[in-house]
Amino acid sequence: MKKRLFSYLLIILLFFHPFFDAVSQIAEGSMPAPTNIRADQCPCILPDLSVVFTVNAPKADNVQIDLVKMYEMKKDEKGIWTVTTDPLDPGFHYYSLVINGVRVSDPASESFYGTGRMSSAIDIPEPGVDFYTIRDVPHGDIRHKHYFSNITGTWRSINIYTPPGYDNSGNEQYPVLYIQHGGGEDERGWAVQGKTAIILDNLIAEGKAKPMLVVIPNGNVSRPGMAAGGYNDEAMAVFREELFENVIPFIENNYRVKTGADNRAISGLSMGGGQAFYTGLRNTDMFAYVGVFSTGLFGGIGRPGGGESSFDAESVIPGLLTNPESFNKKLRVFYISVGEQDPRIEPTRKLVQTFRDNGLKVEFSSFPGGHEWQVWRKSLHDFAQQLFK
Repeated sequence: MKKRLFSYLLIILLFFHPFFDAVSQIAEGSMPAPTNIRADQCPCILPDLSVVFTVNAPKADNVQIDLVKMYEMKKDEKGIWTVTTDPLDPGFHYYSLVINGVRVSDPASESFYGTGRMSSAIDIPEPGVDFYTIRDVPHGDIRHKHYFSNITGTWRSINIYTPPGYDNSGNEQYPVLYIQHGGGEDERGWAVQGKTAIILDNLIAEGKAKPMLVVIPNGNVSRPGMAAGGYNDEAMAVFREELFENVIPFIENNYRVKTGADNRAISGLSMGGGQAFYTGLRNTDMFAYVGVFSTGLFGGIGRPGGGESSFDAESVIPGLLTNPESFNKKLRVFYISVGEQDPRIEPTRKLVQTFRDNGLKVEFSSFPGGHEWQVWRKSLHDFAQQLFK
């Protein structure tokens, strides 16, 4: 109890007393991270993609950066703590400051919901990759809405991307991509970290993607007494109910969208990839396009007690291997992707080969990176170009 009280008091000190602060100084030869709150502060990215972190915390006894790897910071005579990390992979990295053993957000960086809590993050640009960079093109909107769920008995948030010109396009109707976040995330993931609007704006301007709505719901769905999320049948069933009974009707009653399977796509990352797999392939009368990004459904994430979980595609989706032609006729695109450094990659490649050996048509892509947003941004960029054509 005393230890917990001390932690609470320390947090109060951190946020309501000048115990620590950001430092207004850019390291020589570096550039400020695009996720910084201010452009005159670190975190600063060096040419080799290592990062300089600085924290002004003169009263702290110990300061660290938790960036999956723990980095010990050193304090100078002015009370400023500094560390330079190893070179980081391009992409989006969550991190925390650890001050006297307490994890807190970095006041120099934006915070994002994506690790089951709000967390600081740094986005490392990838040289030569600009498909998720804002350009001088027509821009769509991310619209944040609320709807009432008769499954959870609560009001729920949803984000909806509408393409450029939607409000001035008269009676024109649009196809819809329903896209799901991963575990520890919610409807903010694809809208913020995933940069969905920028990716779609640029693709549409280039003529590489059809104008479409992208619907980003909260996939953490549960009834009272039930844990939200996961890969089990119960979790997948309640997600399907939420999508079919609440989300899709809300979209089709409030937006000018085309209906029918040929005008609907479903995709998702990690846990959301499992939701897309179950819901899309079990309901090909509703979705003609299914995208599965970096799911652990196929293996690669282990299980309690060690070892790999087994995945029987035929039992999960009857007919997928024994009657693939029925799926080939109904699915215009069945797409799977994964990061090349993700432990999920080998089970995924193996299953894709099994699908192909049994005559099931599947598009497969892999991208440099682990289980993180750079891979998923590239997956959306690739998948969106194959939709509704």
